[in-house]
Amino acid sequence: MASDPVLPVAPVADAKTGNWVDTSAPASWRPWLRLSRIDRPIGTWLLLIPCWWGLLLAMLADGRAGLGDLWVAVACAAGAFLMRGAGCTWNDITDRDIDGSVERTARRPIPSGQVTARGALVWAVLQCLVALAILLTFPPAAIWLGVAALVPAAVYPFAKRFTWWPQVFLGLAFNWGAMLGWAAHADALGWPAVVLFASGIAWTLFYDTIYAHQDAEDDALIGVKSTARLFGADSPRWLRGFLVATVLLMGLAVVLAARERSILALVLALGAPWAMGWHMTWQLVRLDLHDGPGLLRLFRSNRDAGLLVVPFLAAALLF
Repeated sequence: MASDPVLPVAPVADAKTGNWVDTSAPASWRPWLRLSRIDRPIGTWLLLIPCWWGLLLAMLADGRAGLGDLWVAVACAAGAFLMRGAGCTWNDITDRDIDGSVERTARRPIPSGQVTARGALVWAVLQCLVALAILLTFPPAAIWLGVAALVPAAVYPFAKRFTWWPQVFLGLAFNWGAMLGWAAHADALGWPAVVLFASGIAWTLFYDTIYAHQDAEDDALIGVKSTARLFGADSPRWLRGFLVATVLLMGLAVVLAARERSILALVLALGAPWAMGWHMTWQLVRLDLHDGPGLLRLFRSNRDAGLLVVPFLAAALLF
């Protein structure tokens, strides 16, 4: 797709300095890659990690593991990459009149004139079609769940216009993979996956409230709602509540899934919410609501918080 930039192709404000899109990608590709946030991979990780949680929890529940599960893990990674890109593109289309008024987002491809809304829509559809081809390799239950995931993903960009809790809608979209990963292994949905999904929503409320504090002043000026604005200076207390909910719900999901496994397997699996909880506590200790770069670093650190769950659940499969 060709573009006719109105402004120089400059890096966006919250991309890491020296990322490969800014340094190595052809200049004509950069607006499209930035639409998909390929210069900011944290979102792909946050979409992918719950998929791996759900897959591992399903394997723990029935004690089965095979090459098909390896494909599910890889396919989820590819699907998360594509659907995060499509979702971000859709978000930028719907927010094109807002982003130009916010300092952090003003250089995004659409408000800066590098890409048209129509071109961005074609780009979003192309990414969705490739993701659909991957999804169709999954069992029927997972396919239907994958199609249903489009609903929260489509609604999320509008949520900040009608609710103070848009992070809930983001949580629905970003943690759907907990159920999808389970269903891709089991070809059915189970209660442990649903509880794990709820744990992921609490986690998203935690990390995206931190993220939203970067834009709280601009959001107030243009009337955009968020939990960061709703909670204000009381955010640390709410974040502690989301931390506790994340850990307790994940612990319940583990118990429901592993209750018929050995005691050692259950203990190892319960190490997952324990480790993640400590990382989230570490974030709270370092939280400064007035430090924009620090807030972005804490938000990005949630990749590591979520990945801490993976080795504990994987180790529990051995016993």
